[in-house]
Amino acid sequence: MLQASPDINLPLLTPESHFPLRVRLASGMTDDALYALCLANRDLRIERTADGELIVMSPTGGETSRRNATLTCAISLWAAKEGTGIVFDSNGGFILPSGAERAPDVAWVRKERWEALTRDERERFPPLCPDFVLELRSPSDALEDLHNKMREYAENGARLGWLVDPESRRVWVYEGRGEAVCLDQPERVKGGDVLEGFVLEMGGVW
Repeated sequence: MLQASPDINLPLLTPESHFPLRVRLASGMTDDALYALCLANRDLRIERTADGELIVMSPTGGETSRRNATLTCAISLWAAKEGTGIVFDSNGGFILPSGAERAPDVAWVRKERWEALTRDERERFPPLCPDFVLELRSPSDALEDLHNKMREYAENGARLGWLVDPESRRVWVYEGRGEAVCLDQPERVKGGDVLEGFVLEMGGVW
């Protein structure tokens, strides 16, 4: 059941509910209220668009979870050796400059940007857009929705973004606000100037 504070009216989730569930509140929701809602519903993934719409997503299936763990581990191992940034998994939400709250499947933030935040900002949803974001398409994701999300990251300051689609074995690379480059069945993807020296071997992802 989706739980909320008494002043927030949300629909009741049932076993027949279809995900993702989109909810538009009459009065909007503050960052603090959104954080409290997410804490009360740790088994769900909740995002907020720039215009205030809530998007409630269910846990992923086994294959998507496995792929997500592979991607997070690969980038984390590189980051631990490289030492210039911090890696976040799919549980971490960020408040973008547009006001949207998004939780990329994998994110990386330069160390100096992370350290510039206050302790309270780090403990809650950090108010920044990651330097690198990765979205992994699951069977329930509409591809165009994910492309829109990638463009949103770019517009809010992401320097590099990867959209990984296991079904088609394609990776779309977003660099800044430029047009995405589609890689068809790549064996590896390089991190370029943002994830310098990082190479993602796609065999373990497909």
